[in-house]
Amino acid sequence: MYTEQKGGEAMIHILVVDDDNNTRLFLRAVLEGAGYTVSTAIHGKHALEIMDKTHIDLVVLDIMMPEMDGYEFTKTLRESENNMPILMVSAKQLPSDKHKGFLVGTDDYMTKPIDDEEMLYRIKALLRRAKIANEHKIEIGDVVIDYDSLTVSRGDEVQELPQKEFLLLYKLLSYPGKIFTRIQLMDEIWGADSDTGWETVTVHIGRLRKRFEGWNEFSIESVRGLGYKAVRKA
Repeated sequence: MYTEQKGGEAMIHILVVDDDNNTRLFLRAVLEGAGYTVSTAIHGKHALEIMDKTHIDLVVLDIMMPEMDGYEFTKTLRESENNMPILMVSAKQLPSDKHKGFLVGTDDYMTKPIDDEEMLYRIKALLRRAKIANEHKIEIGDVVIDYDSLTVSRGDEVQELPQKEFLLLYKLLSYPGKIFTRIQLMDEIWGADSDTGWETVTVHIGRLRKRFEGWNEFSIESVRGLGYKAVRKA
């Protein structure tokens, strides 16, 4: 579970799993420099031993390791229904290697040599999505979007949305800045087999904009020729 509290990234514990000592030292330095608490392991079995004793929020994982490689480690976690965010970091660059990583259950995949700034951005995104998934809530400033009650609240103001409107808003705000086409949104919210036309998405976007006009914490923007994206402003 995502455990960030007031006080910053130091409350977040990341486990680096890599059999190369220099890589472990480099990743530890980058992550601790960003304010995270870091533990390291030399292979998958060692990582599991650490996780038995220590709460871990996210794993940065190499693939080619002795004892237990990254694929087997990830498969083991997912088969035990552990949904902790995993970022695979590997020198293996073939599409088939990446495909295998995603098939066994990794959340993201980067190839070496690592761009440390990009890695930190990816980690923040994974932690944010993990928090959303665990708590079923998105918080933007004083606004709370609650999946379980289909409500959007700000202070004493509470709006209960029709299901499709809520799911559309929740999807967009779960991935701020990401552009979704109308067809993508149609398939995800209404289902690929729905007889409803994609114009329905446009209608619902219009309703959401009208409902939340004057709410400065977020907006839904049209991207000409592509679709829509949500922008968080708080």
